[in-house]
Amino acid sequence: MFFSQAGARPRTWEPTPSERKKWVEVFKACDEDNKGYLSREDFKVAVVTLFGYKPSKIEANSVMSSINPNTSGILLGEFLNIVRKKKEAQLYRNEIRHIFTAFDRHYRGYLTLEDFQKAFKQVAPKLPERIILEVFRSTNPHEASLTAIETKCVLKQTEL
Repeated sequence: MFFSQAGARPRTWEPTPSERKKWVEVFKACDEDNKGYLSREDFKVAVVTLFGYKPSKIEANSVMSSINPNTSGILLGEFLNIVRKKKEAQLYRNEIRHIFTAFDRHYRGYLTLEDFQKAFKQVAPKLPERIILEVFRSTNPHEASLTAIETKCVLKQTEL
């Protein structure tokens, strides 16, 4: 079914040997002048290559500030760890979207209280009805429906 049977975030995800090999190849291809590390610009090219988008200035700054200050850039081990975490987050977002889509039976782009109740009956049949109602109302107190983003918040909070 869904990871952990109902949406709890996976503990850790590890790449397959072929994925890891691809990441190493991308690192080497993006390492201008074979310096042994990726500069900020090299890193951006690597992210575009692997994930299909150019990282924002904020993301690039965050990554660059998190690396070992005694190095001139991102070493291979750091790069592999960063890519693994990005891939794990990507898989988690995809899983949340998959869960929401499965619960959105009428393809409306939102869940009504009835949809929400049916969904929780499937994944947590012993959860009391009042808890389901409370979670639904606390997530979006002024609306009669939940969007995918609001549903993601519910799944994160409940860790079912």
